[in-house]
Amino acid sequence: MNAPAPEDFTAGRPVVFRNGIVITVDTPGVLHDADVLVVGDTIEAVGPKLAVPEGTLEIDASGGILMPGMVDTHRHMWQTALRGYGGDWALSQYFVFYYLQHGEVFRPEDIYAGNLLSALESVDTGVTTTLDWSHALRTPEYADAALQAFEEIPGRFVLGYGNYLGAPWEWTADPAFRSWIQNFKHSDHLGLQIAFDVPDSEDFPELAAFQYARDNGIRVTTHAGVWGATTDNGISHMYDAGVMTDQITYVHAASLSPDSYHKIAATGGTVSVATESEQSAGQGYPSTWEIRKYGIPASLSMDTSVWWSADYFSAMRATLSSDRSRDHLEAHRKGETVNVNRMRAEDAIWMATMGGAKSLGMESSIGSITPGKKADLLLIKNDQSPAMTPILNPTAHVVYQAGTADIHTVVVGGRVVKYEGTRIGMDLAPVRDVVAKSVEYVRGKLGEQAWEEGMHPPLNPDEPIENPYQYTEDD
Repeated sequence: MNAPAPEDFTAGRPVVFRNGIVITVDTPGVLHDADVLVVGDTIEAVGPKLAVPEGTLEIDASGGILMPGMVDTHRHMWQTALRGYGGDWALSQYFVFYYLQHGEVFRPEDIYAGNLLSALESVDTGVTTTLDWSHALRTPEYADAALQAFEEIPGRFVLGYGNYLGAPWEWTADPAFRSWIQNFKHSDHLGLQIAFDVPDSEDFPELAAFQYARDNGIRVTTHAGVWGATTDNGISHMYDAGVMTDQITYVHAASLSPDSYHKIAATGGTVSVATESEQSAGQGYPSTWEIRKYGIPASLSMDTSVWWSADYFSAMRATLSSDRSRDHLEAHRKGETVNVNRMRAEDAIWMATMGGAKSLGMESSIGSITPGKKADLLLIKNDQSPAMTPILNPTAHVVYQAGTADIHTVVVGGRVVKYEGTRIGMDLAPVRDVVAKSVEYVRGKLGEQAWEEGMHPPLNPDEPIENPYQYTEDD
């Protein structure tokens, strides 16, 4: 088999992956020594020794794992230009920095810079579909800047239009916003949702925003079950008003009551779990261990690179580990031992693929390696990596052994955008320059003192516990 060169991947030319381990996330499950044929933007066939059209490019998948492209259902992409800035934050520092102090200094070009870097990173790391929870769109000009980034990166994106500096019942009624929505051009590679939250209140002013979304056939994504911020009170308002449907995704949902989980399950909602966020920022314990009791489908998300990485292998690993950890702790409280882990590696992969597709209402077109679906694919293969041999349990290998350095090929809608570990036509240098200018501007607007103080929140030292076994000279 002669390996293709990057320039060989021209539009419309069929591509076949040969002799790989294929995780279909669908029937028939995991296939060994199997092929996947891509024709146009579609998965044409899956199986051993496939016959292919003349001129088909062949990618050697032997020694590798082919799986669906991953789906992130909640990423604040515009914040990626400040990657790692808030690595030591608690949730309160995040709220203060963006919501109360410095979020308003961001210009449309800063939204563009963060989105451009995040979009490139998504594709590079095998996340072929990303929902941009874009809650800094103060005017349609900001939204245009967000979309401009998506036009330049060959991934699949959903814009979650939000504006945290305004009330959702007000900005969804603004004529400029409504005109922008009416002119939005949906495509196979670009979708739209509305992103806003329902904080605790005695009344329910957010009802108007939900009604607007319903009347216009737009899905809603909302942060729910965030400790001390969006609680059961908001869920009760939503349910009583009849706006809880299968068109709603509840992000985190980490600190809700059984009654709220029942309401989400009964109305067909989905949950986006951002495990590293919930563990570090304190929204509540990552909810997969709880929501399975209610039959609520879960997807995965990485939240924001101002704190955490966009490494989706890490997201799967953290989610599986946190779920098992909680099961063990609950058993230990009862004096019992867990003998069989309830959450499996294949469940984490399902959440990262089909779970995400379902959350976005795209399960009929992406999320699994199924003939007729869009060809969004990820080949994990690295012949020089000790972690990639042997491959005995493919699903566990993806979650606990593989990493971003092992991404060999990424395909989005039939287009090969990364091959042999190298992106095709997506140079980092111009993106890096755009981000550097944005960082320089934001840092200058904040001032050096505020910049440093924002990055390093003060810490009150813990009082040490007196050690009764410590000797003194008198002893």
